[in-house]
Amino acid sequence: MFGGLVVLAIAVVAGYYGYKAVIGGEEAPSCKSSFNTCMQKCRRTATEAPAAQACQEACQRDADSCNRQGR
Repeated sequence: MFGGLVVLAIAVVAGYYGYKAVIGGEEAPSCKSSFNTCMQKCRRTATEAPAAQACQEACQRDADSCNRQGR
């Protein structure tokens, strides 16, 4: 019985990823969403103030570029 549940779980997971592959991925994230994700990454990874500031400035440049492209 336990083996059947494992096989069923694997089949469900494989089916989900197969479905996602057929219909395509999700839409590209919005500029604001990408900016927020970038800033969160800066807060988690940059421990020194100059590194954090450089990371945040890079996020802002990327967001400005994204907005100019109209996404």
